[in-house]
Amino acid sequence: MSRLLLTLIISVTFLAGGCNRQMGTSGSANATERVDKLKVMSYNIHHANPPSREGYIDLDAIAAVIKAQDPDLLALQEVDVNTERSGAFNQAEELARRLSMNYYFGKAIDYQGGEYGVAILSKYPISETVVNRLPTQEGTRGEPRILATAKVTLPDGTHIRFGSTHLDAQREPVNRQLQINKIAEIAQAEKLPFIIAGDFNATPDSEIIQVLDQHFTRSCMQCEPTIPVNNPSRTIDFIAFSHPADKFKAGSQQVINETYASDHLPIVAEINIEE
Repeated sequence: MSRLLLTLIISVTFLAGGCNRQMGTSGSANATERVDKLKVMSYNIHHANPPSREGYIDLDAIAAVIKAQDPDLLALQEVDVNTERSGAFNQAEELARRLSMNYYFGKAIDYQGGEYGVAILSKYPISETVVNRLPTQEGTRGEPRILATAKVTLPDGTHIRFGSTHLDAQREPVNRQLQINKIAEIAQAEKLPFIIAGDFNATPDSEIIQVLDQHFTRSCMQCEPTIPVNNPSRTIDFIAFSHPADKFKAGSQQVINETYASDHLPIVAEINIEE
């Protein structure tokens, strides 16, 4: 065998091994690394407009808040894509680029020449991305809402489902009730372990969160307030995982005291993954 041919064979073998490690295939030391906890964050980013600066878009501030927490999974609400008020770019894509994460944007509505909705960001590969349309009662003039979901593949090959949602904000709860019922229906049909996060526009004592608790386990039961950012008094942002809890266990939960970047305080939870 010629020296040139031998060199080519060795080079190809080395490159193939490198691709296997990068892709997380079996046989690699990194591929079988077990993830025993997930750091999950939910943040209503108010289209990156700080409440104290009307009309100003400060995506740097949002990115800094997220980067400081370094989540594995991130659910965002009130995300703009190519709108007049925010500019000709995709906020979810730009945040994902800055944070070196995978992303999926789910459009809820067309808005100001662009799109508006929720997003999922993940350190791990995502697939099977879906926009689940949530119902509104005719005549209520409720803004269309969604649950965006993605399948997340962990380094050891484990699959989970992750979702980001933002329920109706009207004073009367009729649309939120319909929407949480639809989410419960989706959860019942889901075969993968399922984590959901978002702005539910409902407090823990509401019927909406009672339905959530029937199908999911919240990461906190005595949850700190998330809105308004100054002197917060209401808890409406939650992280929860599929019930019965045969895959996940609640770990720590905290509300991040960040009062500039958005009109919501972000929340972060550690969710332990059972063997």
